Amino acid sequence: MNFLPQEIDDYVVEHSQQEPELLQELSKETWQKVLNPRMLSGAFQGRVLSMISKLVQPKEILEIGTYTGYSALCLAEGMQETGTLHTIDKNEELETLQEKYFSKSPYGSKIKQYVGNAIDIIRTIDVKFDLAFIDADKSNYPNYFNLIIDKMNKGGIILSDNVLWSGKVVEKLDPKDKDTKALLVYNQLLHKDVRIETVVLPIRDGLTISRVK
Repeated sequence: MNFLPQEIDDYVVEHSQQEPELLQELSKETWQKVLNPRMLSGAFQGRVLSMISKLVQPKEILEIGTYTGYSALCLAEGMQETGTLHTIDKNEELETLQEKYFSKSPYGSKIKQYVGNAIDIIRTIDVKFDLAFIDADKSNYPNYFNLIIDKMNKGGIILSDNVLWSGKVVEKLDPKDKDTKALLVYNQLLHKDVRIETVVLPIRDGLTISRVK
């Protein structure tokens, strides 16, 4: 969902850096072969993720929600030479497609893929992170945050995707809508937690940047 008028949104995209050719290929194959291709980060948001990573210059990155690997490759663009990107997804059927594009990139040897329950897997990764990207099942966003906050280095950045949820966060809540309810709790959690400072960007479906104090 775009929250800006279409003309402004088009102008913003036109005057922002274009996605690399490899990511164009990955995007095309995702739309051709994978269910729910709208889950892809997309060219503009991908450039935002890349820019943030390049500003942070992280050594250790955690991504919760790999999907087809597009956002992982964007985040890897700013990673230090000796860095590692840990990316987790529950869908083992996507692992081959992820590996195909990871191996084509300059970052293949620096990306560790995990398949399974993120809550269980995060507990086994014994490193401190400089950058984390949460983009998985919305109902577990608060759980993911509570798991990773103590695994973040001081000054580390936590990015959270889909926090505006097509505008549902400001609409009357449907009691059966567990995802929107979880996101409302999550957004309030980030807003109130004194260990971080947070801004919400109305980029695509909403992207939160939280900096660990």
